[in-house]
Amino acid sequence: MKSHKDLQVWQNSIQLVNEIYTLTKNFPKDELFGLVSQIRRAAISIPSNIAEGSARNHKKEFVQFLYVSLGSCAELETQMIISMNLGFVNKETLDELLEKIKAIRNMLIGLIKSLRGTSNE
Repeated sequence: MKSHKDLQVWQNSIQLVNEIYTLTKNFPKDELFGLVSQIRRAAISIPSNIAEGSARNHKKEFVQFLYVSLGSCAELETQMIISMNLGFVNKETLDELLEKIKAIRNMLIGLIKSLRGTSNE
């Protein structure tokens, strides 16, 4: 791996951030510093932690940052469900986003398993 930018999971999570920003532009203005801020922060955390972890010296550290990204996926998923329950997102949009989050989560799990299978700690 040359860079975190070469990882498909990083590329997919960057695309997810773009979609989240576009979607949350339509949320009520009074949610800007509430739910919108939390959703955007969780989405941004996914590729950011992949990038930071990949820059670490040891695979064990990288794995730890990938686990943080997994946590951010769960957080984002929860926030999007809340958004649908509040009427800010329709079911179809929610389902599409949840599928993308699930795919990213599966890629993260695969990368973690791959890194744990090798040693450079």
